[in-house]
Amino acid sequence: MTPAATTQAPVRERTERALSPQPHLGQHGKEVQPFGTLRLVPIALSAEARTESVQLLNGLLADTTILYALYKKHHWLVSGPTFYQLHLLFDKHAGEQLEFVDLLAERVQSLGGIAVGDPRHAAELTRIERPPNGAEETPVMLSRLLEAHETVITALRDAIEATAKNGDWGSNDLLMSDVLRRHELQVWFISQHLVDVPLVEA
Repeated sequence: MTPAATTQAPVRERTERALSPQPHLGQHGKEVQPFGTLRLVPIALSAEARTESVQLLNGLLADTTILYALYKKHHWLVSGPTFYQLHLLFDKHAGEQLEFVDLLAERVQSLGGIAVGDPRHAAELTRIERPPNGAEETPVMLSRLLEAHETVITALRDAIEATAKNGDWGSNDLLMSDVLRRHELQVWFISQHLVDVPLVEA
């Protein structure tokens, strides 16, 4: 054996696989991380703090998913003289709630948790009362939205206090600066449609 041959790296046999444009369908497997567990992420925050934040954020995520759906339902079913204004307003608010869904879910993931990603799971966890399947009068829709907002805002304030206590400033900033203030603004816009004022003469 020559010296050159002794220094040569061994050739690794490779199983050749025929290339094909066919998708690999019907794949199944085990969960790689169960819901309610944490991955270790190096963000200088204790597992206990991250666990509490993930639980709080997932509760808010479930509520936000349901509130988004409630806005869309009312967007489709609203009627009456203010139909056009409310049709547009409900859709605008729904879009903002959908943004929160993404922000909350990504924060859960960045903490090492698993975000609530299935609307059926969200329905199991939400604190928002389920509406009837049919249409309701417009003032009832407005009141229902305000009650849902207050449910979320109550949970938001609790989560803001908890994340501040635990030093989870990333979650705290998200909840206070982005989510809470937008909820309060949406409450203001919705509530003004329930004020009984003359349209022509004072």
